[in-house]
Amino acid sequence: MKDDIGKLNGLGKAIVAMIVIVFSLGMIGLMMWIIPSYRVWQREMVGRSELAQAEWNKQIQVREAEANLEAEKLNAEAEVARARGMAEAMEIEGGKLTELYIHYLWVRNINERDNLIYIPTEAGLPLIEARNR
Repeated sequence: MKDDIGKLNGLGKAIVAMIVIVFSLGMIGLMMWIIPSYRVWQREMVGRSELAQAEWNKQIQVREAEANLEAEKLNAEAEVARARGMAEAMEIEGGKLTELYIHYLWVRNINERDNLIYIPTEAGLPLIEARNR
């Protein structure tokens, strides 16, 4: 093969050089077209990914808001039920709250809290001590 290249005359060498130059220029031109196209495609894919992530984040926020709304509705229903119970209790008490009943409600409320200790005194005034956890 070296012998074949060495045997080429000046015109043959010029043709080979021209083919190499044309091929090189073609490859450079192809790369100049491919690289920008690839960058555009890559940016489009990144944009699509960010858009999909934003849509998921939006759906998560909507679901959390719906869950919070449902919880608030249930809390409101519980408050209404509690108020109805209080109204019935007051009706049973004859429409007025007695001191003994108020004391009972107060002690019951304290017992529902885990961080308080109720200590009754002789004067009827409670002492409350907070426990550290």
